[in-house]
Amino acid sequence: MSKEINLLAFDLGASNGRAIVGTYDGSRLSLEVVHKFANGADTVHGAMYWDWLRLFSEIKTGLRKAAAYTNGNLTSIGIDTWGVDYALLDKADNVLAVPYHYRDHRTDGLLEEVFAKIPKETIYKLTGIQFMQINTIVQLYADRKYRPWVLDAAETVLFMPDLLNFLLTGRKCNEFTISSTSQLFNPKTNEWAAEIFEALNLPLHAMQSIVYPGSLIGELTKEVQEECGLQTAVPVVAVGSHDTASAVAATPLEDANSVYISSGTWSLLGMELDEPLITDESLAENFTNETGVAQKIRFLKNISGLWLIQECKRSWEKQGMKLSYGEISQAAVDAPPFKFTIDPDDARFLSPDDMPTAINEYCRDTGQPIAESYGEMARAIYESLAVSYKKTIANIEKLTDTEVKAINMVGGGIQAEILCQFTADITGRRVVTGPVEATAIGSLIAQLMANGEIATLAEGREIVKNSVALKEYQPQT
Repeated sequence: MSKEINLLAFDLGASNGRAIVGTYDGSRLSLEVVHKFANGADTVHGAMYWDWLRLFSEIKTGLRKAAAYTNGNLTSIGIDTWGVDYALLDKADNVLAVPYHYRDHRTDGLLEEVFAKIPKETIYKLTGIQFMQINTIVQLYADRKYRPWVLDAAETVLFMPDLLNFLLTGRKCNEFTISSTSQLFNPKTNEWAAEIFEALNLPLHAMQSIVYPGSLIGELTKEVQEECGLQTAVPVVAVGSHDTASAVAATPLEDANSVYISSGTWSLLGMELDEPLITDESLAENFTNETGVAQKIRFLKNISGLWLIQECKRSWEKQGMKLSYGEISQAAVDAPPFKFTIDPDDARFLSPDDMPTAINEYCRDTGQPIAESYGEMARAIYESLAVSYKKTIANIEKLTDTEVKAINMVGGGIQAEILCQFTADITGRRVVTGPVEATAIGSLIAQLMANGEIATLAEGREIVKNSVALKEYQPQT
């Protein structure tokens, strides 16, 4: 390559979003965050929604800032978001309703209703996806039950990154990795699981053609170009548009037996496989087979992650305690160990009105002492996450018949060094952390593949090793 190229990654998480320019010089990536914005649910009459128009506006703001930063020299754009949520469009491509947030309570109790129409064993055999009430399958079933007129009018289902790509380019498609989070996609055939759609009376015709990471979706529309001050039609590339898929793509795994933890609002802990692992045993342990960049399989478990800390911090702020995450971590270090432990995935922690109250109620119900300070509560959360990691790794070893010696942790959660050290201590394994910006870098890797700069995912991971400093944590007593 004779000159540097500029790639733009939009990384939209459940709590914030960023526009990040990645400059590639032929061997290394350097990153510049050109735009940041808050994200989260908008609650109206008790229901939780995503403000998709505001998100699109933030995307355009990021485009304008990236254009200014690069003097209009952008080679391509990629978008990733959280999984499972979607928008429904009518035959004229109008968004029919504001997209629901996956933590909305309308799906409470609906998993059993779904199983009454199609056995859970059948769903898992077809999709290999972990059962959670937030999954698209349950959300669409809720649409059929509570607002069938909206589902009847739907001609298109677009997951959140698909919707943003459509608004930028005018092309409708469903990206490969985000589609697998729906529990409606067959990772063995790479097609929609028609049997599930029929059993639940869901609109199979509204699902779109699949596009794979590293392929071209389209170019910015003339309208977007002009509004954002761009002189050329910049290509929009399909990346691992499920944020975890991009994060795993940028994880510098040491060998095939290493596991990864993508640490953020959720902890996604798993192993990268070449083929789905769908067995009675993996069903019993509720493991998922999500698809990844380069058509890999992300064999993993979704564990509630730093959402617990985030929600505690929000509650403490309401009480007048203006705490930084650094202060919370230090208080956890100073607190006594293992005063109590919790199951991070207990249903009461999915969307409580007050997280500290929910945790103390859990302790009372399980016969444990409650937290007497925010440091004690934070330490218990970090310890409990590490305990959950240990159990999950043991299950991975059993299900894959491998021995896991190393853990690669990536994402914003690795900035909580106490969690990284606890993970090493409690699992008894060496932990390698980095990069923090794994999701954005994974998006940039897919864009490099689309632009012909690299040919394989392995090449992309070598670029990661050249570009970021990794840190190791050894198990301590």
